[in-house]
Amino acid sequence: MPDPQIHAQTRSKPRLCVSLARASGEVREAQRLRYKVFAEEMGARLASREAGLDEDVFDAYCDHLLVRDNGSGEVIGTYRILPPHRARQIGGYYSEQEFDFTRLAHLRPGMVEIGRSCVHPDYRGGAVITLLWSGLADYLRARDYSYLIGCASVSMDDGGHTAASLYNTLAQTRLAPVEWHVFPRNPLALGQLDGSRQVAIPPLIKGYLRVGAYVCGEPAWDADFNTADLMLLLSIKQMNQLYARHFMSK
Repeated sequence: MPDPQIHAQTRSKPRLCVSLARASGEVREAQRLRYKVFAEEMGARLASREAGLDEDVFDAYCDHLLVRDNGSGEVIGTYRILPPHRARQIGGYYSEQEFDFTRLAHLRPGMVEIGRSCVHPDYRGGAVITLLWSGLADYLRARDYSYLIGCASVSMDDGGHTAASLYNTLAQTRLAPVEWHVFPRNPLALGQLDGSRQVAIPPLIKGYLRVGAYVCGEPAWDADFNTADLMLLLSIKQMNQLYARHFMSK
């Protein structure tokens, strides 16, 4: 059965729509945006086969959610989604390169991974993230998955003090139950950092928390992207109902 088309748009201009990529050309548009954000803006080291694209072996196994500006035709936001049956085909989830998932083994049959989230710098006002979450909600509802996982990245430009402080703040109220903990393969050296700073919660992480996601343990250091990555997990059944109604009522 073909995947149902996901579609939504804002009433304000420019008109934006969200959909799943249907052809390889659309996937390349997402990869081009990812390269612009991750490599050109953030300075990530990307081992892509083609210049100007962020691509890896997981892309072929993922569904790609796109937000497009209908005025320019440009893809200005994206998420990639790895469903459980495709994770089995490739041998695991992307995030397992950074974290030990042993305690999540019983969740795998209904666990979807999202990642490579990015928004064009000219469109970071919130509308694109809202559309991406609406499209993601439709995707989950249509397939009846139970759990959502994904890494949220925090810049290491200050050496990791912000990332350590953010983790310590979130761990006070949003740390997952121990049976959902994951363990970083390359841990951020929390003990060597000032983890007591007052920090703002990034919008993407704030979005996860609003719908009820948990932080699954200490952050990992991703040397290629120079970020500290927090693993987040959301139980769809326990999802904050206020936001569930907002995103899933069509």
